[in-house]
Amino acid sequence: MKQLQKFFPHALAILGFVLVSTLYFFPVLQGKQIFQSDIAQYTGMAKEQNDFRAAHNEEPYWTNSAFGGMPTYQLGAKYPHDYVGAIDDVLRFLPRPADYLFLYFLSFYILMLVLKADPLKAFFGAVAFGFSTYLIIILGVGHNAKAHAIAYMPMVVAGFIMAFQRKYIWGGLLTMFAVALEVNANHFQMTFYLLILLLILSGYFIYEGIKSKEYKPLLLSIGTLIGAGIFAIGSNAGNLLATAEYASFSTRGKSDLSFNPDGTKKVTDMAMTYDYITEYSYGIAESFNLIAPRLFGGSNNESLSEDSKIVDFLQQQQVGQGQYITQEQAVEYAKGGMPTYWGDQPIVSAPAYIGAVVFFLGILALFTDERKIKYVFLGGAVLTLILSWGKNFPLLTNFCIDHIPMYNKFRAVSSIQVILELCFPILAIMGLQSFFKLEKEKQLKPLLQSGAVGLGLIIFLFLCKSMFSFAGAGDSGLMQNYGPNFVDALKEDRRTLYSADLLRSGFFILISAGALWLFVKNRIAQNTAIILVGLFMVTDLFFVDKNYVSNKDFVNARDVEVPFQETPADAKILEDPTNYRVFDVQGLMQGRTSYFHKAIGGYSAVKPQRMQQLFDYQIAKNNMEILNMLNVKYVIQTDKEGKEQPIINTDANGNAWFVSKIQFVKNADGEMKALDKFNSKETAVINENEFSAIKGKAFAKDSSAVITLDSYQPNDLKYTSVNSKEGLAVFSEMYYEKGWTALIDGKETFIMRADYTLRAIVVPAGKHSIEFKFDPQVVKTGGTITLVSCIGMLFLLAGGLYVERKKEVINSKDM
Repeated sequence: MKQLQKFFPHALAILGFVLVSTLYFFPVLQGKQIFQSDIAQYTGMAKEQNDFRAAHNEEPYWTNSAFGGMPTYQLGAKYPHDYVGAIDDVLRFLPRPADYLFLYFLSFYILMLVLKADPLKAFFGAVAFGFSTYLIIILGVGHNAKAHAIAYMPMVVAGFIMAFQRKYIWGGLLTMFAVALEVNANHFQMTFYLLILLLILSGYFIYEGIKSKEYKPLLLSIGTLIGAGIFAIGSNAGNLLATAEYASFSTRGKSDLSFNPDGTKKVTDMAMTYDYITEYSYGIAESFNLIAPRLFGGSNNESLSEDSKIVDFLQQQQVGQGQYITQEQAVEYAKGGMPTYWGDQPIVSAPAYIGAVVFFLGILALFTDERKIKYVFLGGAVLTLILSWGKNFPLLTNFCIDHIPMYNKFRAVSSIQVILELCFPILAIMGLQSFFKLEKEKQLKPLLQSGAVGLGLIIFLFLCKSMFSFAGAGDSGLMQNYGPNFVDALKEDRRTLYSADLLRSGFFILISAGALWLFVKNRIAQNTAIILVGLFMVTDLFFVDKNYVSNKDFVNARDVEVPFQETPADAKILEDPTNYRVFDVQGLMQGRTSYFHKAIGGYSAVKPQRMQQLFDYQIAKNNMEILNMLNVKYVIQTDKEGKEQPIINTDANGNAWFVSKIQFVKNADGEMKALDKFNSKETAVINENEFSAIKGKAFAKDSSAVITLDSYQPNDLKYTSVNSKEGLAVFSEMYYEKGWTALIDGKETFIMRADYTLRAIVVPAGKHSIEFKFDPQVVKTGGTITLVSCIGMLFLLAGGLYVERKKEVINSKDM
């Protein structure tokens, strides 16, 4: 009974998380789903894979519907023995996206309990963390993997802290499962950023252990964490090994080319350029929107009120002889969204607002909490804030890109602020907890100090208002399209937003400090003060969040499940039953074309590098021969009336062909340059340093030589070839070194890369059956490691529970 009573507050908290998650996204209770733009693109990209899975109850691990062909390792592939994923499915039992919001809450609540917060404060802290504006907006746009990984961050930190606090069994088990779930979320950028915080945290505990000369407990803690990490990583071996294999093939791998598309010499072989990595860099002054949401305009599509200057401007616009935009129309346009954002980033969907009350309480922790671990979270917040500045703070950014392993594999450096958005809510609840532990006579001073810092910063920003021009990077374009008066009105509204949100944040800090002051003066009870401050903290964030993700973003479930509608152009192309590719000129970087056709474009952060280079170096220069060799039979173009028209490319090479000549080159530069002018139907470009076995051989084809595709599956293609002479056959399929096997009459043969991206094999004279099968060994190896690791985790869990239970029995007897 005592155990049940002990768990009762936590059960209430979990029930509260379920209610808050579903009520915030209450349209899910009506069967609706949130329309997430990124998920719609993913659905298009994964269509062929998902259809194959449904039809054959197995994974293809390859799709030809995007970028000409690529592994599905980062397209939602399901790996053998993914039992960690099954645990995650149990935890995410709510409809999406309420499931991710629930995970935010639950994970942070566990961390707060580890940091000795009582359930009520931990509850409000968890809700405040989950309602951090950035964490909500990524659910709105469909960055599900990112949200998924962020959700498990607090739980991982909790496990680390427990292990270093000498709770080896519980800490080790929590770390093992939390890290396993974190890695399983499959957003390596977020996990990498978490690792930075864990290194700071580990450094703090190691320093404390060495300082106190407690070497044995320190080594036990480190050993526990290493063991937990090994099993956690092993339980995700399938995904990790497959992704590691694919990485060098993707745009995240090093480039083999030494020159740029314009012919100039490359200065680096980094997978991504410095400009690409730092394109989304947080402005230094823009950082203050962490405590005042629309300080820099909010977003690129901010809803404005009826008393905005934009409404006044619109009403002055003439739409006909003696006719002007009405007030109702102007208000509707303004509420529909205006480009008020004027910060340093290209596009912003919402400000990264952590909450004015959260900030105030975080400052309070610095004055009230005596635990030195607070400096870990303060340091993590400050460091990641500076790193988020990217190109605006090149000294540190350049060092990290050049010297920190893996740092240059990720773009959008501003997203490292997720660590700050984790650290400050932690500090906030530490501050609230420690404040109430102080003696009454010691509470007023830190309260006044924290209020002075918070309100002082608000006043400082008010004084700085005249220093800003409120001009955005895109204002020149707006001026050309809408005139200078529009931009002037927009700047006035930006100034209004700046002042209004400073006043708003100041108000929330003031009433929160006021509630605590009333407690200090014995005017209200402790729980009343906690509830008031908690409600202020959550209310502050809730109403900001609703500006960016609200009920209007939910649609009928079918609109999410079938996000794209067939156009007349699609229907016309689909009348052709043969196997071919489609190039949508207007929609190259999207997943829509992949939903209906085998596209050479697509939507992915890890697209195949050589295919991307074909776009940049050849297709962008209108080299039609590249489309021919890629078997692009249809090109979708938009006519003058805006209608899509499918244009037939009669010169497409087909699925496979014999060539009569080989042009040998010495490196990737030679391969790419050879494609500038060549006849792909007659000549194959081969890198002699990689495929020297056929050098010196002569190949031929007779006039009737042909290769026909007999059957198609994304991972199994069967052909029949006829040629009176030994020939070199080129296949309009993407070359990928690992996993593909070529069989001629059932006997394996060597696959070469031809024409920079395609497959080629030597085919003997006569009639033969040819088969390409994709059966990646990396998935099998990973599956075995995953199974062994999961069994090990199960034994560790059982053993840990047994030992802890035995301790409880012994302790109860001693009592």
